[in-house]
Amino acid sequence: MVQAYILIQTEVGKASAVAGSIAKIPGVLQAEDVTGPYDVIVRAEADTVDDLGRLVVAKVQQVEGITRTLTCPVVHL
Repeated sequence: MVQAYILIQTEVGKASAVAGSIAKIPGVLQAEDVTGPYDVIVRAEADTVDDLGRLVVAKVQQVEGITRTLTCPVVHL
């Protein structure tokens, strides 16, 4: 299982709606609107890195109001 944090920038005033929409996507463990340089932080998981990439590109990035994403895979050192 691969997990990642997805840092999301949104259009002004859209953070709450974006977080709510993303929270409903299968594979998303948590979606929170936050303050700072990013507006929403998501924790997601998938079986493989490829599946995680498909989740981000095909589902998360398609949510209306998102302007930019940065995916940070979790590593276990």
